[in-house]
Amino acid sequence: MSTCLVTGVAGFIGSHLAECLIAEGHQVVGVDCFTDYYPRALKEQNLENLRNQAQFRFVEADLLEMDLGGLLRGAPPIEFVFHLAAQAGVRASWGRQFEVYTRNNVLVTQRLLEAAKGLPLRKFVFSSSSSVYGDAEQYPTAETLRPQPVSPYGVTKLAAEHLAHLYWKNFAVPTLSLRYFTVYGPRQRPDMAFHRFIRAIVQGETITIYGDGEQSRDFTYVRDAVEANLLAMRSEATGEVFNVGGGSRVTVNQVLGQLEEITGRSARVEHTETQKGDVRHTAADTSQARKVLGYAPRVSLREGLQRMVAWMETMQA
Repeated sequence: MSTCLVTGVAGFIGSHLAECLIAEGHQVVGVDCFTDYYPRALKEQNLENLRNQAQFRFVEADLLEMDLGGLLRGAPPIEFVFHLAAQAGVRASWGRQFEVYTRNNVLVTQRLLEAAKGLPLRKFVFSSSSSVYGDAEQYPTAETLRPQPVSPYGVTKLAAEHLAHLYWKNFAVPTLSLRYFTVYGPRQRPDMAFHRFIRAIVQGETITIYGDGEQSRDFTYVRDAVEANLLAMRSEATGEVFNVGGGSRVTVNQVLGQLEEITGRSARVEHTETQKGDVRHTAADTSQARKVLGYAPRVSLREGLQRMVAWMETMQA
């Protein structure tokens, strides 16, 4: 089978993807530098299953400082690159922190693409975000709609997409970009909404909602996001961008209602002002991903929330 590189392997999606690649028989080289956006201990937990796998090799390193050419040309050489490493978070990307986002989202991507030039890679899959759309002009939103990000984070993800495209166009690096729409599930970062909501409900704490709660999102279960990567890996397509959504656009208030039903507990909610960079709605038109990649989300929001609640209860037991 093939040898794959997964950057950001200790993260939420990266760890799930690496496990699935190994389950399919692939060798995985995982790279992570444990940025301090959230506690290292949580990322180490994400790696527990992987560290016991003979097909997995972990490299703790900063992608901007390591020998990427040597990594890609290793023995055996890397055939597939899944680039998930990034500085996450819309609300934290303003002000002086923007320098961190340009470094970890733009410069790192450029350096990895530069190292990939001229190598016989079979696919370079870049993890992008629905944040590139900003407040879209229509819903569901297709890839053909002009991106207009409203956060510095979204700007950096769009810039990285453009880099992936130009390295495909000019140097034949076989890139594909996947725009994830609000991924959730076990191992979700502690700053993300569903993680905060479930923790607060289980512990009887107050949930802070930015705005009136009627903002809506297209929520994507993590296993569906991983499946999009596996389909991209097997696809003949290159130089394209695809939406990856879950087909479950609901409001924040509706999510809280479902979580109350699943947990059997009431949510204590307080509202505060909308945050800069937050969009009102997202909804993915996934018809292109379905047509070209064969992508179709399989996990309903209800089922996904049940799995996430069960995981968090286990974590707190």
